Amino acid sequence: MGSKFIPVNIAILTISDTRSLQDDTSGDILEDKITIDGHHVSKREIVTDDKYQIRAKISQWLIADNIDVIITTGGTGLTGRDGTPEAVSVLFDKTIDGFGELFRARSFEVIRTSTVQSRAIAGLANGKFIFCLPGSKGACITGWDDILHDQLNSTHQPCNFIDLMPRLLEN
Repeated sequence: MGSKFIPVNIAILTISDTRSLQDDTSGDILEDKITIDGHHVSKREIVTDDKYQIRAKISQWLIADNIDVIITTGGTGLTGRDGTPEAVSVLFDKTIDGFGELFRARSFEVIRTSTVQSRAIAGLANGKFIFCLPGSKGACITGWDDILHDQLNSTHQPCNFIDLMPRLLEN
C-alpha cells in the first residue's frame, strides 16, 4: 500500500447560472488546493444548473483517458434550480454514502444545523470517482481539507481511494 505519492488527474465542474471562470471563487479554491497537493487539474469548466448539461459534461469526462476524478461544485441545495444530485447520481455504478455523511458531519462543526440543506454526494462511474460539493467557498474548503486531501493521497493510511483505483473496473 501507498508509501509513494501518486498524483491523479482531476476535473473540476462548476455548476452555476451566474458564474464565469473569472469569478468562480469555489472552482479557484479547488484548483489551488488540488495543485498544491501535487495533483493535476486536467479540465475545468462551468455549466448552467441544468441536469442534462451537467450529465452530458460528466458523461464526456467519464470516457476521457486523462481524468481520474471529477469534482463538482454547486447545485446541491434545495432550490428549484439545484439539480446536481439528480443529474449525477443516475451515472453512478456505486454510491459512496460515507462521503456525504462525513461531509455533513464536518460541516456541522462550522455551519451547525444549516448542514441539513446540503445534498453533497459521491460515487463511482466507469472506474472514476465523482464528488459533488456545494457551491460555497466554505463547502469546497471543508470537502477538500477534511476529506479529499487525505482520501486522494496514496500515502494516507490505513486506506485511501488511490489504492483502490487499479481495481475499480474488476468484474
